[in-house]
Amino acid sequence: MMIIRPITENDFSDLCHLAKNTGFGVTSLPDNPDLLQTKIERAEKAFNKKVDPPHAKYMFVLEDTDNNKVVGVCGIEAQVGLDDVWYNYRISTTVNASTELGVHNQTPTLYLTNDLTGCTEVCSLFLDADYRKNSNGLLLSKSRFLFLADFPEMFSEKVFAEMRGYSDEQGHSPFWEALGKKFFTMEFSRADYLTGIGGKAFIAELMPKYPIYLPFLSKEAQEVVGLVHQNTEPARAMLESEGFNFNGFIDIFDGGPAIEAFVNNIRAVRESFKRHAQVIKNPKESVGGDKSLYLVSNRSFSNFRVALVPGSSIRQDTIDIPVELAEQLQICSGDVLRAVSLRDVKR
Repeated sequence: MMIIRPITENDFSDLCHLAKNTGFGVTSLPDNPDLLQTKIERAEKAFNKKVDPPHAKYMFVLEDTDNNKVVGVCGIEAQVGLDDVWYNYRISTTVNASTELGVHNQTPTLYLTNDLTGCTEVCSLFLDADYRKNSNGLLLSKSRFLFLADFPEMFSEKVFAEMRGYSDEQGHSPFWEALGKKFFTMEFSRADYLTGIGGKAFIAELMPKYPIYLPFLSKEAQEVVGLVHQNTEPARAMLESEGFNFNGFIDIFDGGPAIEAFVNNIRAVRESFKRHAQVIKNPKESVGGDKSLYLVSNRSFSNFRVALVPGSSIRQDTIDIPVELAEQLQICSGDVLRAVSLRDVKR
């Protein structure tokens, strides 16, 4: 059985194992045991409301309860840029024109900004390769939207996700080679790692403050601006199906896109609904070949739980929950649950 729940100190070993397999570009889950321990401690304080809400960083895990193993992780940062300065490039247009010469040039230009400061970030998404099946990835990622739906007062009205930018199998980033490396004089992997462990002061010290004209960069670098790593393409497609859009913000290191949405416009938030739980011993088989799935959460803040149930479990006023699942969700009959279809039924 697959269950989403808050991370705990007992998950440290499994989290370290996941971090060793993230590869280049996943800066929010670095292979650094001390930092991972700190992330767990911060998450536990957030779930126990021992930190001011704007500074809270929540981390959830996907657990395979049959094997007592954490196989995935995801997070939410309540508001970015409050503890450290948050940087992005914004793609804009610079126009140079001369009526006398009949010249009118529009040049794509990168501006260093802090415009996403104060926004909520969905982050730290990573799933064990062996579990990238059976809708586990969708469960892991979309479970956070039910948390946002039930506790909107803890977050910003706008939420975004930074997508891992393009790099090849050797970790070579064309965008970094054409721009960042010129100012930081270090390999992409090193800058990537330093950012992940929180060493961000060097960004402000070394990053160019003036606009960057994109045509000045190599053709290879220009072509990957706003593109994602091939392993990240499914995550981007999923978020866009939920209502996220690319509005011109990119990562300053690898050029990956930051896509954003207002919380109330996210499909899984907007279409979610509440039903009372009905715990049953012998759930009925789905009728008519209905293979639809629904996310169901227990609506607890400190003990948040999410799982998938078949569409046949959704009734007019209740949701049928098998006894075993009710134990994992830590609910009883009569408890109010929040649910939403895993996929947009209109698609």
